[in-house]
Amino acid sequence: MTHVRLSAAAGLLLATGMTWGWPANHELSRVVANDNRVAAGMLLRDTLRIDLVLQRAEWYPEAEDGPHVTVEAFGEAGKVPRIPAPLIRVRAGTMIRATVRNTLTDSTAHVIGLGTHPVAVGDTLHVKPGESTEVTFLAGAPGTYLYRAVIGNNPDTRASEHETAGGALVVDPVSGSRPDRILVLNIVNYDIDSTHVKEALGINGKSWPYTERIAMTVGDSLRWRVINGTARGHPMHLHGFYFRTIGSGNGIASRAIPVEQQHLAVTETYAPWDTRELTWSPDRPGNWLFHCHLTFHVVPTSRLDHDPAEDHQTHSPDPMQHMAGLVLGLSVAPRPGDSYARKGKVRQLDLWMQQGGARGRMPSSFSYVLQNGPVAPARDSVLIPGSLLVLTRGEPVDITVHNRTQQPGGIHWHGIELESWSDGVMGWSNRGTAMAPPIEPGKTFTAHLSLPRAGTFMYHTHMNDIEQVTRGAAGPIVVLEPGERFDATRDHVYITLWHGATRPPGLLINGDSSASATREIAGGVTQRFRFINIGPAGQVRYSLRLDTTLVAWRARAKDGADLMATQRTPRPATQALDVGETYDFEFTPPAQPGSYELTAGFNGGPTQWRQRLVVK
Repeated sequence: MTHVRLSAAAGLLLATGMTWGWPANHELSRVVANDNRVAAGMLLRDTLRIDLVLQRAEWYPEAEDGPHVTVEAFGEAGKVPRIPAPLIRVRAGTMIRATVRNTLTDSTAHVIGLGTHPVAVGDTLHVKPGESTEVTFLAGAPGTYLYRAVIGNNPDTRASEHETAGGALVVDPVSGSRPDRILVLNIVNYDIDSTHVKEALGINGKSWPYTERIAMTVGDSLRWRVINGTARGHPMHLHGFYFRTIGSGNGIASRAIPVEQQHLAVTETYAPWDTRELTWSPDRPGNWLFHCHLTFHVVPTSRLDHDPAEDHQTHSPDPMQHMAGLVLGLSVAPRPGDSYARKGKVRQLDLWMQQGGARGRMPSSFSYVLQNGPVAPARDSVLIPGSLLVLTRGEPVDITVHNRTQQPGGIHWHGIELESWSDGVMGWSNRGTAMAPPIEPGKTFTAHLSLPRAGTFMYHTHMNDIEQVTRGAAGPIVVLEPGERFDATRDHVYITLWHGATRPPGLLINGDSSASATREIAGGVTQRFRFINIGPAGQVRYSLRLDTTLVAWRARAKDGADLMATQRTPRPATQALDVGETYDFEFTPPAQPGSYELTAGFNGGPTQWRQRLVVK
């Protein structure tokens, strides 16, 4: 790779710093959202020529006439700036000649990712204010990559999240790639006072409900390249379907994942700068979502126009109001001639949304209580977490949800493959032209579940998420194989919530904030641990030890989908779960008496919860 410094740029922008608001600054260009469908630059034989300009510009991540934020963004010379940055896409063997011009008057741009891939760590372009640099390099190995600019004198530090000058760099095999879509996450986050921040969050340059609606048809074979262009990890969740990750990278290196190492998932964590290639195919029509499961990135408080004086969420069922941020809408059309009707005798259940008084750090509580027998649970009956639902694979079930709370509500059946109408996103989940209504106080809604898969799942509210989830509005689901019976002496379910929304956050494991009573287990009998994390943020790590030493357990399933036999291997008994993930493990203690300790805490933090498991 060669670096050549060019002359200083003329006509530099006068704006400095970052601001937000509605009045336009006509001295600055306006950012255009980049859907990553058209590659930038000009290809002449075997060389791509691209001229990139880094500038300050006005980004409108929401409505085109809504609020904006002044950010740094890349554009091609003579064209508008874009977020994400212009797509660089070539075939392996292509030479890339790129010029980077820094029009900022006050900051050096440290550009990472413009080099032969995998790019060597530390091989960064440093472009001083008003100057340009040219770099020439071979594209390198096929894969999905990220190029980005870090603004400031120190390329390794940043006062706050501020990742808007970054975009996709894709190297296709010489033979080409099958059709795909590229999705890039970008974020701006900055303090407005000692207790409030402003955020602008975008998938391909827009925030819900202004993100693109991706249309597809039942049976389509889809391939996505998803790039985390931010310094924060994101657990990305797909409603209604499983996907398979076939490639991964850290932004500057990329690898194909061998088939024997792949698995199905509905939620996967993208670490800072991560890239992923995934495939999936919808088998049911309707409206669905792909979104970050960090609650703070998908609720109204993440809007630029959110009033910080109103830090409670809206209760509106309008999807334009009760969601925001890193959310993508997917619309699947039916395949002509297909039938999507359920078959078999339908089981009937009643689940009651309850609201109670204060509990510990919770100023009030929310709960889901399953009705047992002909009489509804008492109004003051509150279970945190909600009732365990034990269902059977292949047995259709209708669950009528009764809302006894003072707020509109709804339930998302997380990880369950079901019809769109029952998915639980009020105002978006659909049946034809009809949109699923909110469950108003005193009203009911019946969800229709088909249950094609046995495994560990969860249910949780999908309205007013921060308030309701941190006060108990979630519960576990176990789907068994036909003929199986749930045996609590060897099947152990652990669901993680936050103990209220106060900070620092405290964990609530099965309704317990510190230590649960001792549990007895049978020696020589295989125990199954089902772990669920549905706190609003933060990875939670579970570990199982004998004295102070980790034992070994056997991996069984991820997100309710059984792992391949080659992946069900013994491993040290510790696992981090991000928000929206479930993991299953099996452990067979020796027949002789002994005492084990199961612990949980935020990943990298101290233990907050522990339980003794005594072999009887």
